[in-house]
Amino acid sequence: MAARVIDGKAVAAALRAEVAARAATLPYAPGLAVVLVGEDPASQVYVRNKERAAKAAGFASETIRLPASASQAELLALIARLNRDPAVDGILVQLPLPAGIDPQAVIRAIDPAKDVDGFHPDNVAALALGTPFLVPCTPRGVMKLLAAAGIAPRGARALVLGRSNIVGRPMAALLLAADATVTIAHSRTRDLAAECRRAEILIAAVGRAEMVRGDWVSPGATVIDVGINRTAAGGLVGDVAYAEAAAVAGAITPVPGGVGPMTIACLLENTLIAAAARR
Repeated sequence: MAARVIDGKAVAAALRAEVAARAATLPYAPGLAVVLVGEDPASQVYVRNKERAAKAAGFASETIRLPASASQAELLALIARLNRDPAVDGILVQLPLPAGIDPQAVIRAIDPAKDVDGFHPDNVAALALGTPFLVPCTPRGVMKLLAAAGIAPRGARALVLGRSNIVGRPMAALLLAADATVTIAHSRTRDLAAECRRAEILIAAVGRAEMVRGDWVSPGATVIDVGINRTAAGGLVGDVAYAEAAAVAGAITPVPGGVGPMTIACLLENTLIAAAARR
């Protein structure tokens, strides 16, 4: 039996509509400032999509573009100005940054109350302590996909494949908070395929095209594919061999159209949360 497809586009559209309706009740438009340094093509696409979604939700959205030659001092001065601006509720600095700029220094410079990416150490600590405020957008989106699909993490064996600060680690923290039994696996994990087969919820966020094969998936498991990898032919594939996994899994997210749309929707929700808390 083919797996049930979890439609991230539909879930994200519903969340964006909910955010827009809630934003319309505020006496001010939530303000989102997106900073793009350099001309990375993928980053430019992401930023345009974020700006379009923010404006559609009724936000006051501003994109600030700096040349690739901008110094770390210039970027930090810009962040300091945005931190002071009462009209700005959320600040997002698009990653990756050009060589010569320390991303951790930039992340630490953002006011934690405006850190809509959820990357500031204060927000990371709050998530680890079980008192989250602004949560990284992609893991937040995964949890919403699971909820929309009626998949309860409580008591389930969950495996997160990948240990990045952006997805893997916060993903594990959210699953743990939802009472799942969580394993984090990575490139150094022994017998990785066997570890994946033990999972009832398998979340792939490793950044390697179609790494997870069908025989890595337990029959009936839920497979959430966070990866977005471009093929030599120019197409997009995830970290999971979709056709193979879909023949075994109980539910699965496609790429594209799965987790991706949720990231921007959750960015809008984080900005709304920050706006409501600040003003």
